[in-house]
Amino acid sequence: MTGPTVRTVGLLGAGVIGGGWAARFVLNGIDVRVYDPDPDAPRKVAEMLDNARHAQGRLTLAPLPREGSLAFVEDVEAAVAGADFVQESAPERVEVKQELLATAAAAAGPEVVLASSTSGLRPSLLQASMPSPERLTVGHPFNPVYLLPLVELCGGTRTAPETIERAAEVYRSVGMHPLTVRTEIDGFIADRLLESLWREALWLVAEGTATVEEVDDAIRYGPGLRWSVMGTFLTYRIAGGEAGIRDFMAQFGPALEWPWSRLTDVPELTDELLATIERQSDAQAAGRSVRELERLRDDCLVDVLQALRAQDVGAGATLGAWETALLGRAAPADDTATPLRLHETSIRPAWIDYNGHATESSYLRMAGDATDALLRLIGVDADYVAAGGSYYTVETHICHLRQATAGERVHVTTQVLGADEKRLHVFHRVLRSEDEAPLATVEQMLLHVDADAGRAAPAGADVLAHVLALADAHRSLEQPDRAGRRIEMPDRARQPLG
Repeated sequence: MTGPTVRTVGLLGAGVIGGGWAARFVLNGIDVRVYDPDPDAPRKVAEMLDNARHAQGRLTLAPLPREGSLAFVEDVEAAVAGADFVQESAPERVEVKQELLATAAAAAGPEVVLASSTSGLRPSLLQASMPSPERLTVGHPFNPVYLLPLVELCGGTRTAPETIERAAEVYRSVGMHPLTVRTEIDGFIADRLLESLWREALWLVAEGTATVEEVDDAIRYGPGLRWSVMGTFLTYRIAGGEAGIRDFMAQFGPALEWPWSRLTDVPELTDELLATIERQSDAQAAGRSVRELERLRDDCLVDVLQALRAQDVGAGATLGAWETALLGRAAPADDTATPLRLHETSIRPAWIDYNGHATESSYLRMAGDATDALLRLIGVDADYVAAGGSYYTVETHICHLRQATAGERVHVTTQVLGADEKRLHVFHRVLRSEDEAPLATVEQMLLHVDADAGRAAPAGADVLAHVLALADAHRSLEQPDRAGRRIEMPDRARQPLG
């Protein structure tokens, strides 16, 4: 996975899905121009973008790129002019989408791919009245778009194969998992599965068998957690034990003929049933706003995704690949003659101890992230590490100066105190961004190693040249007061107490 393959994206529609696309692209450093006739769209998207920043700040420790710009424009032509990619997310009405896509295709550059977020309309229908229909594909995401990596690609009868390939490349570059639908069908893959579950859920509520909360509990406490790792067929394969899925089908296949579910037999959506669903859903929300529920959802999804990443499975593998790409993009330093500001973050709630302050380990993490940024700056990238070279921290000294609380923005400055062919001596200052108040200092000694040989070794020529240049640039800086400090007690304090 590499960096973004586009610089500017035109978005048509800024509802829940369009706003999610805006956040996904902007937070990946891509400029976005949005067309939506809703006068309230800028506010709604700004709120979603704020939630997305919060979520992605927790999602990955890799440094996110500088945000792209976000602009709202007056018409379709302005949204797609000069865009490298176009994503349509209008309401699910054929005539609305056809008109938008036809206008966009006429105004966009001849090489620009147009993707529709439609959740079920066939792309052949959408491309019926647009010029250059070979440039259209479905790019169907899932809410929240800025967190869930799945995007379904489906071409119409006149879609060129390279259109789907180019769209997949764009989506991968912003941390998504493209899934190409082999045959053009209504509803694609995921929504057809979800629709079956949704129909059965409605029947359970309509017949009074379960409340809306009980239906949700049946998923979120059981198969939903399992699905995030194994999906459907792998789940049933495991259920078959050592004999595998064939044994499972032999045991449970006959149950498919039993009248357990109603499949496509949908209850009539009477006013009474709708009122029941609405009442129970209000009770389930317990007074929480949509934004509060979104924040809760996002926080939980982040935790699940990070857990899956640790196992390199499913959506976690996609997250890991995206992080690797982010880590491979070296952060530029504006002025190497001053302490480098290469890392900034916010104090996360998970870093807070029982006293309400940031833990010692959180300062180690922030210093480690700053060290990682320094290593990327000097050329220790993924290729360098893969070849066996890297720096390992062999000694650390932390001084705690002030207490930090959850939500505070902080940044780290890094000064190179010395270096030679194997050693790198650095001094980090953790500062509260609001007033530059020092929170802690972290001094570290790093040793360059040959990981394949398992021993210390000189750094590569290019890396060493960057290291020595930084050390030389910082030699004229004032030595930090706390550099070289050690922990000790005066002799008088060693006398027996009492």
